[in-house]
Amino acid sequence: MLVSPALNPALREARFDGDTPLDPSGAHAARTAAPHLPAADRYAAGASARCRATARELSLGDPGTLEVAPAGWGSGRWSGRRMDEAAAEPEAVAAWASDPEAAPHGGESLRGLLDRGGAWPEAGAGDGGTAPPARGVVRLLAVVEPAVVRAAVTHALALPPAAFWRLDTGPLTLTTLTGRPGRWNLATGPPPAPAGAVRGEG
Repeated sequence: MLVSPALNPALREARFDGDTPLDPSGAHAARTAAPHLPAADRYAAGASARCRATARELSLGDPGTLEVAPAGWGSGRWSGRRMDEAAAEPEAVAAWASDPEAAPHGGESLRGLLDRGGAWPEAGAGDGGTAPPARGVVRLLAVVEPAVVRAAVTHALALPPAAFWRLDTGPLTLTTLTGRPGRWNLATGPPPAPAGAVRGEG
């Protein structure tokens, strides 16, 4: 089970890799969602401040004791920029959006993200994706960056890399993958709290 982080200023402004603290409405939305989350056997969170803060507001435990989930998509020199600022390099953006192997920003390619973050559900969680798979049925709930959620779905369903761009992951969205390596199912449904609370309204 994968939960995307609550809203923060960087998400509101569509910034690359904008690891800033949650804003008050995002923190409130996470606290509102907390009672609606399904139970799990293991809990994890990405290393970013917004993932860790979201995990704390969701009452998943002390962020320092949670298992380590994969980091977000490394965006190199575009880190912190808005999408419209990166658009000042149209050829680089076009290559980034069309070629899974391209990394014109000097960061991680889409292929790298899919291989690293997408394969994580099959690899285990203890050290960010290199731990051996857990035995038996284990329910894992992890707060991870939206790009990691999209990569996990793309990889699990054996979709072509281009499908990554067609997947949307809003704040505090719960995405559930069930099954086993090589045979995953995607369970879709409502977010773990009323829509208004997830958006940070009220």
